[in-house]
Order: sequence, then structure tokens, then C-alpha cells
Amino acid sequence: MSRPTSTYRVQLTPDFGFAQVAEIAGYLRDLGVSHVYLSPILQSTPESRHGYDVTDHSRIREEFGGATGFREMAQQLAAQDLGIVVDIVPNHMNTVNAQFWSVLKEGPESPYARWFDIDWVDGKVALPVLGDDTEPVVDGDVLRYHEHAFPHPGHYRLVDWREGPGYRRFFDVSTLIGLRVEDPSVLFATHEVIFWLLDEGLVDGLRVDHPDGLADPRGYLERLRRRAGSAWTVVEKILIGPERLPGDWACDGTSGYDVLNRVNGLFVDPTGKAPLIQIFTDLTGQPSDYRPVMAQAKREVLDLFFGSEVNRLARAASCDPAAVRELLAAMPVYRAYVVPGQPPPPESAEIVEMAAESCSPAVQPLVREVLSGSAESIVRFQQACGPVMAKGVEDTALYRWFPLACLNEVGGEPDVFGVPVEEFHDFCTEMSPYTMTTLSTHDTKRSEDVRARLSVLSEIPGEWAAAVAEWSAQVSFDPHLDYLAWQNLMAAWPISAERFTDYLLKAAREAKTAISWLNPDPSYERRLRAFAEAAVRLPVGGFTERIDPYAMSNSLGAKLVQLMMPGVPDVYQGNETTDFSLVDPDNRRPVTYPCKPETSWDATKLLVTTQALRLRRRLGGAAAYVPLRAEGDRAEHVIAFARGTAEPEADPRAVVVATRLPVRLAATGWVATTLALPSGTWRDLLTGNLFTGRIPLAHLLGQYPVSLLERHDL
Repeated sequence: MSRPTSTYRVQLTPDFGFAQVAEIAGYLRDLGVSHVYLSPILQSTPESRHGYDVTDHSRIREEFGGATGFREMAQQLAAQDLGIVVDIVPNHMNTVNAQFWSVLKEGPESPYARWFDIDWVDGKVALPVLGDDTEPVVDGDVLRYHEHAFPHPGHYRLVDWREGPGYRRFFDVSTLIGLRVEDPSVLFATHEVIFWLLDEGLVDGLRVDHPDGLADPRGYLERLRRRAGSAWTVVEKILIGPERLPGDWACDGTSGYDVLNRVNGLFVDPTGKAPLIQIFTDLTGQPSDYRPVMAQAKREVLDLFFGSEVNRLARAASCDPAAVRELLAAMPVYRAYVVPGQPPPPESAEIVEMAAESCSPAVQPLVREVLSGSAESIVRFQQACGPVMAKGVEDTALYRWFPLACLNEVGGEPDVFGVPVEEFHDFCTEMSPYTMTTLSTHDTKRSEDVRARLSVLSEIPGEWAAAVAEWSAQVSFDPHLDYLAWQNLMAAWPISAERFTDYLLKAAREAKTAISWLNPDPSYERRLRAFAEAAVRLPVGGFTERIDPYAMSNSLGAKLVQLMMPGVPDVYQGNETTDFSLVDPDNRRPVTYPCKPETSWDATKLLVTTQALRLRRRLGGAAAYVPLRAEGDRAEHVIAFARGTAEPEADPRAVVVATRLPVRLAATGWVATTLALPSGTWRDLLTGNLFTGRIPLAHLLGQYPVSLLERHDL
């Protein structure tokens, strides 16, 4: 079973299934990837465009081609020397499934009752579907209510749709019910297809969705590793700031958000922080400090969405629900990793205790309970932290506080401007050699090239403020939304009024300051549409065109660094050329293959991607990382490192050089700044030029803002 040197993420849909993936096998081989990384493949709701709503774990999705289609695709990929990585969803499944139907019909006596994490009350489970005065109708052995259908008679009760369900769910999505994969029989039943694909050698690796939702992520990964053997495994784990993946998790690393935010930070100028925050506060009236905004957003979503989860935890911990809400709102990370029956790790205890310091004394009994109390208290608290972070931060606070929107990414901290080069080097030297790295995913708030444009604003806050003032004088709408709109309109340009409207509607609903998913306002939404249609007619593209040379430098630099740093680099579909997508579903639009360059930026990005991926295949995995440091007055404008073989003592075989903060650099040029290459002769894979010794960066980076060098004298 081979480990990937790189992956290419494909979003499977009913329109783009296994046969279509097989058709692009030659293209992906030539691109240089080693493995195709597929979105979930198990049977889900027929209309699903993402696949995270599995309905039947025993079948490969028919709309994609079923088991036969998967096998045929795998054979055609193997013929092109391509392996397969699949995305699996152990935490939850859609509520419309045969097993849950049995539970609704038979109650706790159902043979599938152990599958789901249900809060039984008098032998019944609450289903939050009621929304008006319409009475449910009995139709034979089915109870119907609008589009909902349930077995009749059944051991359940229907409640208001605003109430939480009587079962653990994925975040606040009541149609996705939590699975109890801590039960060995449930683990096997929900993974049987994945296991036979691994056993037959049709799949080489796994990406595990949302492990923080599980009762015991560590135990799950241990059991998965024992059964899956040497399969490469990464987890979708969101790490905040200095947080690191628990060292005792049986996996190869994360799906890459920690890397994404650090690479992005390399191209953000920290001197832009104060002026950009000033622009933001002047235009929006929001505070200059992000942390109170985040805390307030978490408190709000706890009240809006998580009443049932709070009450269930309060019962388990024998404490006041108010204390539960207070401590959950103060938690700074998605999980603290306390295992029932074991002493809490010091770092886990520190996280919870530091969170409690900002709370009232009323939380102290709860702190003791979630660190060393009952198994249910510990697990329920762990499982509640992630949804509160996701809904409170990702889906609320990041839509309220946005001085520089490229920082508002999953796992990002929007008040942290820039990552110093030395800090980045330190991070890379500590990385797991087979963790995944990425710049764009199906869940990122903006694609990598949108962020590359936004990063330029950190170097030109004055010019940016003048442009926004000019546009705002002609078109304005809502001060809480307008500044976010201008950033995204400029960075995603050109964008249709329809796409831009869809983005702003989602942003406004997530911000929850004027409208929300729960509380629409047709008048506000009509005015928002009018604003979007007027805004796209303004000459915003002129500003975008002016900054694009710098944005292109940021884009190519980030791409090359991500593809060549430690880890297994992933390319999200279509991002081998430029992609100016916003949050889902915009970033899940279909891709036309082969991706053909339409601009010089496209062509250069495709060249960089192809050469880097092919070089990674030649280097193999676990290559040593060696920081390189430029000398001269403009040394801060370069990030450079060498990669070797798996033997640390061996001479480096590749060198990466990328320009950063290109606007300030343009004022003076490289002057006499130089970079000393490791011994030997080096060939630039982008230009074909040969170099040796100490090289002026003006010479090395004369044609492109990046350089990818391979040892030429081996």
C-alpha cells in the first residue's frame, strides 16, 4: 500500500462520478499527483452535492457508478500509476436511513438503537420538525408531515423545529444524526465497504471527517489503524494558534488547515494591521478588538442552536445550564482531549482551567466534572466544544469582524497579521512528514487566489481605503456588510451579480446581525440584491487589475511553498490554475478538464504546480527540510528552504525560493540581496537556467517571482 507524495481532491457529484474521474486519469498523471482524493463515496441522499449525508454504509453510491464503477475507475487510475484516497464520515449520517427508521418504529428495543447517540425520554426520541398549525396525517403505516415521513405507530414525539433533537447531531444540523462508532459492532457495520476496499488494495488512504465529534477520537483512530493497517490516514482537525495534534492519535496528521493559515500569513504584511483595523472600525462601527466579538458570537449561538446539548450536559454534570453555556463560550479550541478514566493531560487541563478564568466562580464545579468526573460529563463536554466553535466562530464571528478577510479562514485568527519567516521555518522543522498540506478545500471561506489578492491590501491600506470610499460614495447598503462586500468583490473579480448576491446572502445570514437562516427578512434581502447588482457594475476591476501583479506573486509563492514544504500536498480541483471562488457552494462548482491556461497567471501557476508535483514524486516522502536565509537589505522579502532525501545527512536535492511582500519590494527592487545555494549545480525547473554558489536574487527571480531548483549534478 503506497503512501501519497501528493493528492488531488475531486468533488464527486451525480454529474461527475467514477467514470468521469477515470477520464481525467491521464491529465492527473501528467500533472504529477500520485493519488486522487475523493469526496465521500458511500450512498447518500440522491440529490446531495457533497456526500457527507450518508444514508447507507453498505453501498457505494449508485449515482457515481456503484461498486462496479468504482472498481473500473480504480483499475484505470492504477494503469496511470495513480492511487486513491477516500473521505470517510464516521461521526454522523442522514436521518433518512433504514436503521434510524427501525429505531423510530421500535424504540430502544430496535436492534439498531445502539447505532445512534440518543437521549431517550420515556422511551421516546424528540424529532424537531413542527413548524406551523398543520396536523400530521396518518397514511397507512406512515405518519406524514409536509415533506417528512415517519413510521406509524412509532416510539417518538414531534417537537417544534426550533428545539434541539433528542439525539446528538452534526453541529446544528438536525438531519445529520450522530453515530456511536465507539461501539465495535457499529464501527464495523459503518465501515464494511471501506474495509473491503482497503483489503482489496483499491484504496491507499483515508481522510477522516470531523473526528472531534466522536466520543473517543483516539480510541477510534487506534481501532481504525489496527483494521486498516498501513493505510495513510489524516484527520480533519482544526488547530488554533499554537495548538498541536495530540501525539497519541494513530494517524499521519491533519487535513491541512494549520498549514494553510501559516502559509497565508507569510504573505501578509504585519504593518498593515493598525490601518486596516482603523478602516474596518470606521466603516462598520464594530470594535477594534476581535476577541469580544468572538465571545459574544459564541454566546449567541449557544442560545440559538444548542439548548438541547446544554441541557443534556447540565443533567450529566449535575450543574446549572448557565454554567455550561459560560464555560463552552470561553473554550478557545475545538476539543480539550480528556479521556474518561484517565488523568487529564496537563495541556488539556490548562486549556479548560484558563477558559474558566474568564468565567464566574459558578463554573468551577463543572470544570472539575469535565476534567475528572463521569464519563458522560467528560464526553458530552468534549463533543459540545466543536459545534460551538464552528457555529460561533467560523459561521458567525468571521462574518462580523473582517479587517482583512484573507485571515478569516477555518482555524484562522483574523487579528493575527502575518507569520514571520523564522516562525514558519520552526513550524516546518516540527511537522509530521506525512501530514496533509493544502491551500484550498471544499470548506475554505475563499480560494487561495482570492486570498492572494486580499493579502496585497495589507501593503497598501491607504490606497485601499481611498478605493472603498469612492465605491461606497456611489453604492451603499448595510455598514455591517458593505466592507466585507467590497473586499470579496475586488478579490473574486470578475464575478457575476448572481454569484455575488448568493455570497452576500450567505454572509448576512451567517453574521446574524440583520437576518439569519432562522429569521429571514424579504425586504432586507431585496435591498441586498439591488446592492449586489449595482456594485458589480462599478469599475472595481480596475483596482483588481492594478494589484494583480502583486497578487500573482503571492499566489505563486504560496503555491510553491505549500507544494514543497514537509507533508503531502493536496491540490483542490481546478486550483492548478487560478480560481477565484468564495465560500461553498461557490467553491464546489464543476471544473472543466483539462484546465487550460487563459492568462499568464494561469500558465505560470500551472507550470509551478506541475513541476513541483513531479519533483515531489522524484524526491519521495519524508525529505529533510533545511531553512535557507538570504543576505542583504531586502532579505525579509524572501522565503527559501531546501529539501533533501529521507537521510538528513544527505545533500539537499531541491531548493525553493519565493518572493513575499512584493509591493514594498517593488519600490527598491532586490538591490544587492543574495542567496547562497547549497553546494553543486542547480537547474531552475521553471526557466531551465543553471545556477551555482551565491546568487543575486534579482538574477534568480528575474523572470518569475519564484524559483524551483533541482540538483543538476547528481
